[in-house]
Amino acid sequence: MLFQVEMEVRLPHDMAPNAADELKSVERERAQQLMRDGKWRHLWRVVGHYSNTSIFDVASHDELHAILTSLPLFPFMTMKVTSLCRHPSSIRDDDA
Repeated sequence: MLFQVEMEVRLPHDMAPNAADELKSVERERAQQLMRDGKWRHLWRVVGHYSNTSIFDVASHDELHAILTSLPLFPFMTMKVTSLCRHPSSIRDDDA
């Protein structure tokens, strides 16, 4: 199952810079492991925002929920999740 997930991060203004840097580092490691595992297929930054648009490839809604809630930055995110399916006009075989 493919999902588009739009994530916006809002760290507290009073968070210590070193704590924010450590949290971002752990988040990067988690995201990159999910990419290596094939769960997080695409990751794009949204220009001018502390946000991204991502594509996840998971077996179920529950798996996506578990992945998203496991992200270290999850407590500081707002998300919009959209379920995707293959477009009949697509010429790419890996869109499923």
